[in-house]
Amino acid sequence: MKKIKTIFYTLICLSLYSCASAQQATQTAQKTDELAEKMLVYQLSNGAWPKQLVGGIVVKYELPLTDALLAKIKATDYMHATIDNKATSREINALVKAYKTTQNKAYLVAAEKGIDYLFKAQYANGGWPQYYPDKSSYRAEITYNDDAMINVLNIMLNIAAQTNDFEVVNKAYIAKAEDAVKRGLDCILKTQITQNGKLTIWAAQYDQNTLKPAKARNFEPASLSTSESVGIVRFLMRLKNPSPATKNAISNAVAWFDSSKIVGFKFAKFPDGKDTGLIPDATSTIWARFYDFQTNKPIFGDRDNSIKSNVADISFERRNGYGWYGTWANNLILKDYPKWQKNNQ
Repeated sequence: MKKIKTIFYTLICLSLYSCASAQQATQTAQKTDELAEKMLVYQLSNGAWPKQLVGGIVVKYELPLTDALLAKIKATDYMHATIDNKATSREINALVKAYKTTQNKAYLVAAEKGIDYLFKAQYANGGWPQYYPDKSSYRAEITYNDDAMINVLNIMLNIAAQTNDFEVVNKAYIAKAEDAVKRGLDCILKTQITQNGKLTIWAAQYDQNTLKPAKARNFEPASLSTSESVGIVRFLMRLKNPSPATKNAISNAVAWFDSSKIVGFKFAKFPDGKDTGLIPDATSTIWARFYDFQTNKPIFGDRDNSIKSNVADISFERRNGYGWYGTWANNLILKDYPKWQKNNQ
């Protein structure tokens, strides 16, 4: 009898342990991340994410998911899929991180669906369009603007190198990502602008077939584009064992930035706070957003498709509603490039 009781007690303990283990496993599986949960709701049927919902509503994850907002999300179809304004790359990065923190499989599945979309959207020549599959207007152009393509390439490089949390994704993606990076790099090298046989920087977008610089919105003319080019150079600096062509692209771009800097001015509100323009500042070094291909002089576009050589000559609305100047290349020249040079003698 004593032996039977002992066995019975042991079975009860094992049963309770199994139940506790199962309960713990369930709790682990159900662990969630608030931001990631919202991103699952916004994900489109083709695996990507929109930057705007139907009706032009900007995606803002800080907003509560009301019935009205959920209806707008549901009405937003896959043609809104884009890499503009960090859309899709932002979500993939966040979901991969959330998966590492929570081990919630749903987040990894969603991130991998997004990665599949990025593979599918890449052109054979290595570039990525701003939107896919929507090819209307300038959406089909190869887009460096606002770091769109570079954000994607950084994800691909993270997958290929198994860095920045991307070691958790399907290992079958590694070879595909390596190929995507290789083709993306080829596109970058082919699209670097040459002046009189010397490499400079890049335009913000290019025709997807001819690889010639292209305009976007009326106030964004085809031109040398500084903000985007800084992002491109920083991506190139991430590459291990860079080829001579890559090294040459980086060095020439940095040399162009150094020769084109504007010293002694900042772009800010005037003292009366009513308008924006160039203000003397002995401590400031800036660059214009756009430069003419031939003269290397700053240019400024307006909504009427006109191009001016002075920011004061464009409309008040555009002058005060766009980042016409910035300090984009300062750290690149002073810190990043010297460090890269030291490591890539």
